[in-house]
Amino acid sequence: MPDANITKNALASSMKRLMKEKAFSKISVIDICEGCGMNRKSFYYHFKDKYDLVNWIFYIDFIGLVNTTQYRTGWDLLVSVGELFYQDQEFYRAALKIEGQNSFREYFHESMAPIVSFFLRDISEADEDGEIFITFFCDAYLSAVVRWLEDGCRMTPDQFISRMKKMILGMARQIEKENTEEAKEKTADVSV
Repeated sequence: MPDANITKNALASSMKRLMKEKAFSKISVIDICEGCGMNRKSFYYHFKDKYDLVNWIFYIDFIGLVNTTQYRTGWDLLVSVGELFYQDQEFYRAALKIEGQNSFREYFHESMAPIVSFFLRDISEADEDGEIFITFFCDAYLSAVVRWLEDGCRMTPDQFISRMKKMILGMARQIEKENTEEAKEKTADVSV
């Protein structure tokens, strides 16, 4: 098994280098293999296609290492994701631009959903509302991360997540205020 990891890591390193030099759509499996002295047979033994390789890189860099007990809150976990993206901005900026079936964007969203679900499990009362909330949060988070990366990560991961948290909490307070006002208006209408 160690030989498999050496081969996979060599292919991953080659892919990362290539993605810093040219668009993903212009990278072929042959380019990846030539970049690390492997052959196509070795590539296809380990990966279905170049999309699978990009997704594996994120899995190895982050998902495979996630232990939810190491995070006090979901925000701490999001800071860790941000730190990974911050350290390898060029690669993840390019990876998040990949479109189509099996794209990294799709994989990232799918990978984050169970993690977000774990940390937000007590927020929503109904399962159907919970799924909508998780999808909404993952979509919003993904869009924010893409924008942050495209803007050159001008904030640290900690600052980025702190701003996001501040904004979400502000929105939650506003919604709670509006709900309270609506409830008071309904009570006033009933008593008249």
